[in-house]
Amino acid sequence: MAADNINADAITKAPPPIFPDGASDPEVGKITDYEKRKAMAGDAHFHRMGWRGLALILIVEAVALGALSLPQCFAVLGVVAGTFVSVIFGLLAIVAGHNVGALKCKFPHVRSYADAGAVLFGKLGFAKAGYEFVYAVFLLELIFVSGSHCLTGTIAFNDLTNKGACGIVFGVVSAIILFAVSVPPTFADMQFLSFVDFGSIIAAIGITIIATGVQASQSSGGMASVDWSWAPKENVSTHEVFVAVVNIILAYTFTLCQFSFMDEMHTPTSYSKSVWTAGLAEIVIYTLTGALVYVFVGVDVKSPALLSGGPTISKIAFGVALPVIFISGAVITQTAARLVHGRIYANRVERYVNTPKGWITWLLTVFVIVAIGWVIAEAIPFFSNLVALISSLFNSGFALYLPALMYFTVLREGPWTSRENLLKGFVNGLMLVCGIIVLVGGTWASIQSIIDDYRKGTVGGSFTCS
Repeated sequence: MAADNINADAITKAPPPIFPDGASDPEVGKITDYEKRKAMAGDAHFHRMGWRGLALILIVEAVALGALSLPQCFAVLGVVAGTFVSVIFGLLAIVAGHNVGALKCKFPHVRSYADAGAVLFGKLGFAKAGYEFVYAVFLLELIFVSGSHCLTGTIAFNDLTNKGACGIVFGVVSAIILFAVSVPPTFADMQFLSFVDFGSIIAAIGITIIATGVQASQSSGGMASVDWSWAPKENVSTHEVFVAVVNIILAYTFTLCQFSFMDEMHTPTSYSKSVWTAGLAEIVIYTLTGALVYVFVGVDVKSPALLSGGPTISKIAFGVALPVIFISGAVITQTAARLVHGRIYANRVERYVNTPKGWITWLLTVFVIVAIGWVIAEAIPFFSNLVALISSLFNSGFALYLPALMYFTVLREGPWTSRENLLKGFVNGLMLVCGIIVLVGGTWASIQSIIDDYRKGTVGGSFTCS
């Protein structure tokens, strides 16, 4: 009986998501023995992740093929400024991760960024509005990123097959693969695939670095003939600088899903080790990738950089990187599905996805999210630039200024004049300012890129084979 009472409490009394729609459902509280057993099993199944698992899935969320766009950023900024920006914003990402983790530990009922929005806006008396606003923005961001992985899969299959089929066919294939990989309902279930993902992206980066290094050494004049520089490239425009800096900053957005990941930890207070592991790993991967490939290729380095290795190398690297496209995309898709499914069944045993009804609705939720993302990606001819625009508008908050506001509004303890708070206040203030700069500058740069593409006539059509 004691176990049954604990189970009933898990459904009806444990802190649910803020403003669950099912709170007034007359069926809530009418809990059968079957539901009690399923709730106990489900709760245990959804709290299996340790700090190593969290560190790995944070890396998987952040480090994808976007890492291979960084050499082009270094080509704009130069090695010195590129390295500085990469390291500084990597450290700020670690601070942001600490703030997110601290908020989760202080408010255990926070299961996603939407719940965090209710906490932050609640300080101003707008908790409900804050929840709904952040929920909508967060879900939109996740759907767009999910769609971008479908599009990236299409590009990869086109490259691997020399456009052996219509792009729409490859898009459908990519969507089917993304759906299949996104089916596991818990992030802990993804840990094995996370190892595959991490090995895949490291191998793709390694192949690119080695191939471009060998090509540079064997070229006429050797390494000395490569056109690279410690300083920013000549006649660089403000627009180009903003795009380069924003791309580097947004590569560190591992806090986007951190609340959702931490909700599956058996010991959430151990998050600090995960944040430092993920943050330092990203700093090393991004800085070395950006600097080395730029030095080996020069100012003409392409984005993604694996295209700079030539047709054969790009096919090998794309083939090795295929798991990254779909596993990293699946983590984002899962987060979106958990957001929707968890809200539908906020106080019901179905949210654990271990009953027939829970499984059916989970599969439908994942399918709808993948389908919407795919349709948006195919329908909008400037989708890649639109993703950059959405990221500038929203990720600037999730990665920078919202974590900073968490410190200033609910996390700071003790007087402002203490040495610890003066240091933390300065760092979080810097993060807040950087977030606003990315919001304004990144949005402007993304819109300008869309305008420029239309002027050049490089914008394609909707649902085309190209």
